[in-house]
Amino acid sequence: MTVERRVEWSDTDAAGHYHFSAVQRWAEAAEATLLRRLGLDGLFGRIPRVHFEADYRERLWFGDLVRVELRVERIGGSSLHYAFEVHGPNGPAAGGRMSVVHAAPHAKGTEPWPEPVRRALAGAGRQEPEVIR
Repeated sequence: MTVERRVEWSDTDAAGHYHFSAVQRWAEAAEATLLRRLGLDGLFGRIPRVHFEADYRERLWFGDLVRVELRVERIGGSSLHYAFEVHGPNGPAAGGRMSVVHAAPHAKGTEPWPEPVRRALAGAGRQEPEVIR
């Protein structure tokens, strides 16, 4: 899933370039777009993050257009692993991985993915990008 965003003023830090946390929000925006497209919005509130890692390669500045590419890397019994890349005007700016698990809001542990969810995620294929026009 590919989405485009602009670096907003609130995405920047005291150094004037994007704050490290903006990358997580952009990856989550791509995830949300993917889940909505697949009709899986019922997962919101049931997929807590259990791991996030990112490597930062290039600065991005207020107003820059960024392209976030997110892909499902692996679907486990109750886990889902994404890989993502963030591209800016000068090429790759950040990349990393994010993992979520399937769990009821007040559950003490995880739950297996329902088969329809597993099928939708596994068979999603390449999606039409969400671009800024």
